[in-house]
Amino acid sequence: MKKIASILTSCLFYCAVYSQISTIIPSSSSIAQTAVADTHNWSAFTNPAMLGYLEQTEFGFQFENRYLLNELSTKSAQIGFFSKLICTGISFSHFGYSQYHEMMGGIGFARNFSDKFAMGVQANYFTTYFSASNSYRGTFFPQVGLSVQLSPAFNIGFNASNPFQSTIKTEYVTKRLPSVFSLGTGYSFSPGLIWRSQIDKELSSNYRYATGFDYLMLEKLTVKLGGYWLDYLVPCLGMGFKTGSFLIDLNCELHPLLGLNTFASVHYRFRK
Repeated sequence: MKKIASILTSCLFYCAVYSQISTIIPSSSSIAQTAVADTHNWSAFTNPAMLGYLEQTEFGFQFENRYLLNELSTKSAQIGFFSKLICTGISFSHFGYSQYHEMMGGIGFARNFSDKFAMGVQANYFTTYFSASNSYRGTFFPQVGLSVQLSPAFNIGFNASNPFQSTIKTEYVTKRLPSVFSLGTGYSFSPGLIWRSQIDKELSSNYRYATGFDYLMLEKLTVKLGGYWLDYLVPCLGMGFKTGSFLIDLNCELHPLLGLNTFASVHYRFRK
């Protein structure tokens, strides 16, 4: 099993160079990874500007399983502190298994300027375990985000992750961290129906196009449908549940070659 996991991990890194799939950025609860313009949900490492839309302090935990292999799972946690002046977010993620794993932590700050626009910055530290030297190597990189409300129903979001192309160097290999730029839009047809779209570009990779719809039913259940194009068309389906202060999201996507990805998250929003 570990040999299979090692092979698939290598495949993921190959895709990261040529298809803008990055394992260092955890998935989000937004369908088809369209979180850069999602003002209703803040997801770690996607767009720090969305911190500015918090209305109360919240805590969340996410788990993603790639291709039904535990060795290729990503676990992440985040906590956002609400403040009328500046909102603060702390995030952490872990990918991999004992022979190879990556960890990333970040602290971000954002402010919402009268619901006209929001700005956010985040400092991230990424570290990797190299079994060949039995050591950890890491580096810092910045992340900046912007969200603009063009009308009550339409907004755009922008995020730049690792814009200065930070790398990790060892005696044997140089690991280049992906520099990803994302631009997205969100349009509310009604309070219960939201359409989002997003374009991602890693500097040395192909473009990624994504779109998705959220439909709110009975004020507690949200049905999510979308997809993205990244060399292949990948359909995505999800559901969201709200019960009291808890928000639960279950998403899945089916890659035509690699198989099924599943994602689950639980968020708790403290009362004001």
